[in-house]
Amino acid sequence: MVSAEKEDIKKRLEEYHKKNVSYIIILLIIWFIVSLGGILVVKGLNELTFLGFPFGYYLGAQLSIIVFIIEIFVYAKLMDNLDKKYGFYED
Repeated sequence: MVSAEKEDIKKRLEEYHKKNVSYIIILLIIWFIVSLGGILVVKGLNELTFLGFPFGYYLGAQLSIIVFIIEIFVYAKLMDNLDKKYGFYED
């Protein structure tokens, strides 16, 4: 009985870890695209202004950070749901 329980926990941990890594990879790809995308289109965006600054500058200075902060909250929510799904949730 103990062996079957250990195998179940091991299987859940492996699935949990795979899902966690997939979340991290997806979020990092999104952040990379947002960060690099701003750099690639900066010349065209600098023709526009936002709050008195060239929009390319604003995009490079702010958007990447804002997306990263949003991703922190998204990751926390995803992990909370994942913890509950696999039974590793703590009150």
